[in-house]
Amino acid sequence: QVQLVESGGGSVQAGGSLKLSCRASGKVFGLNEFGWFRQAPGKQREFVASIARGNLIEYRDSVKGRFTIPRDTSWTTVYLQMNNLRPEDTGVYYCSVAGLETRLPGDSWGQGTQVTVSA
Repeated sequence: QVQLVESGGGSVQAGGSLKLSCRASGKVFGLNEFGWFRQAPGKQREFVASIARGNLIEYRDSVKGRFTIPRDTSWTTVYLQMNNLRPEDTGVYYCSVAGLETRLPGDSWGQGTQVTVSA
């Protein structure tokens, strides 16, 4: 079982930046992919970005050019660097992981970290 802890959220004005962290512990061996998802009030949880072994990175269209998803080399921590934030980016951001034979989102989520962007 993998435990995930997100951190780094906060309140910023439009155009500001935040850097989120997702730290994995427990059965971290064999992890193949980290992903970030977010959920705004009254909306479905949606994919934001992911990174897999082999440096395979994906972003949803609305964050391309603004967000990046660096990670540490141990594959236990992934980040979400968010620049030029917009009010539409507001939501609770969650981390998820997948193994070699599974796909995002995984069965477990972190507790989430709140991101609020004011106009």
